Amino acid sequence: MRDKSYLRQIRQILLCLTLFTPWTLWGQTPTGNDPLRNPFDFPILLSGSFAELRPNHFHSGIDFKTQGVEGKPVHAVQEGFISRIGVSPGGYGLVLYVDHPNGTTTVYAHLQRFAPAIANYVKEQQYLQERFAVTLYPRSDQFPVEAGEMIAWSGNTGSSAGPHLHFEVRDTETEEVLDPLVYYLDRVVDTKAPRIHELLFAPIGDRGMINGQRAKLKRTPTRSTNGAPRLNGQHLRYSAAGAEAWGEIGIAVRANDYMDNTSNHYGIHEITLEVDSQTIFRSITDRFAFDETRYLNSLTDYEEWRERRTFFFRCFLEPGNRLRFPETTGRGILTINEERPYPVTLTLTDAHGNTTELAFTLIGKRPPEAQDRTPVAADTTNSEIFSWASDNRFGAKGIRLTIPRGNLYNDLAFRYAVHADSTADRRFHHLHDRPVPLHKQGRLALFVPKDTLIENRMYGIVQHTASFGKKPKGRGTWIGGSYRKGWIEAEIRELGCYSIGIDSVAPTITPLEPANWSRQRRLRLRLTDNLSGVLNYRGEIDGQYALFEMNNRSVITYRFDPERLSKGKHELLLTVEDACGNSSTYRHTFTY
Repeated sequence: MRDKSYLRQIRQILLCLTLFTPWTLWGQTPTGNDPLRNPFDFPILLSGSFAELRPNHFHSGIDFKTQGVEGKPVHAVQEGFISRIGVSPGGYGLVLYVDHPNGTTTVYAHLQRFAPAIANYVKEQQYLQERFAVTLYPRSDQFPVEAGEMIAWSGNTGSSAGPHLHFEVRDTETEEVLDPLVYYLDRVVDTKAPRIHELLFAPIGDRGMINGQRAKLKRTPTRSTNGAPRLNGQHLRYSAAGAEAWGEIGIAVRANDYMDNTSNHYGIHEITLEVDSQTIFRSITDRFAFDETRYLNSLTDYEEWRERRTFFFRCFLEPGNRLRFPETTGRGILTINEERPYPVTLTLTDAHGNTTELAFTLIGKRPPEAQDRTPVAADTTNSEIFSWASDNRFGAKGIRLTIPRGNLYNDLAFRYAVHADSTADRRFHHLHDRPVPLHKQGRLALFVPKDTLIENRMYGIVQHTASFGKKPKGRGTWIGGSYRKGWIEAEIRELGCYSIGIDSVAPTITPLEPANWSRQRRLRLRLTDNLSGVLNYRGEIDGQYALFEMNNRSVITYRFDPERLSKGKHELLLTVEDACGNSSTYRHTFTY
């Protein structure tokens, strides 16, 4: 009989064969068992995790640190071919997509530059299309790559706040994003558990109360001697008589995860809520689709985000939230209808299995008004009920609003107010008394009070930050829209304060250190606009298109190209247009 050590060796060999056998068939179902190379030649440290809560979206990948600098060689993590190439001043900036035999696609974003063969192809296409921002789909045999092949250098392009590599793993067929960390768990050191910073208790509409109030309440856990979080001796206590809760209650948590060897904080991989030892909410974020990502605005407390820039993750679902990954009983809402203690346990777990648990007790106490209780209607004074399950329309003097079905996450007692500024002859329309997100969009039409412009494309809708019914401060954010018979119509993404604005000012072109252009062998200029934003720009040298690259700070750069630029004097002509059609030109003679 073979001894146990021999059998263990056989099992280890079989495991290695399972993990490292190369894939030869295209289109197989994606699997987390496929080994992926580190895209860099130095140890992995992360600055961002999968499905982190971001403004209006979940983070769709992980962010590799690049030692605080740009220009680190980026390697393909697996064999495949480059299926898509993107160049943009915002978003992913310079980005590569690589399709792999096992049915996955890896994405490498915010790159500084591409490998030479790819860069030459991209530049050729940019000159053919005469534009900087391009999306290209090479043939499958055009750029094959081997695992470990250098495909680019890391950078800080697009909507990036610092040097790093944004990395994704997608299901090639569906384009759903998968958690890339599962491929690197053995190479990321993480012995730190998540940390709970704050809890939020939210009465559900008029059907719940906390401590006799229908308002949301926050509590900050303290840490016991062993480091575990606690809420003031287990109870949610505000007075000697203890806390009182009744009806339908939702719980939200503000929390972060942490890893070794870095001060960054990360999103929570798994959240579980138990009441009376029964799980009523469980969320594991290891996969989602891009058309789901704005459901984040319902999974978090949107008002807290808009007003305080803090994310509270809700352990309950609104009826219009169609996210697939949370599993709930009763949508995760606590129903407190008995006068007794309700033990609650909130558990947070990261991808490495590090766990934090917070146990506390809510005290069920029937408030006086709930004796023989009938639901108390919400305040609907000067309001109109919008249903999350149907189309909704509203009209008043100078305004038309349409919210198609599927854009509200919950029923809404919609309120409207208008502030008329006689000095500016302008009306500010307040769509509800607090910010409300829309999943895709609503359609807003505003009447132009004094329609005097010959160029009606200069009109546009502007969004403002303002208290309900009050005059806003600042110029606001341009939404734009189209003109039709004295009305401006535009799509909006949230309910807030809107008005009609006018942009009749052309963009500003500011040369940056023009005296050094010839020595530095490049031309650099900054493009700015007062309201609607720069829409297009075109550079020509001696009457021929010249490729100006643009970064996310509105600086454009032309690098002297010996294949297209001869020695001697040259004439630059730059034309810039904003979203309202206002344009500016800049001319300059330089020497190469």
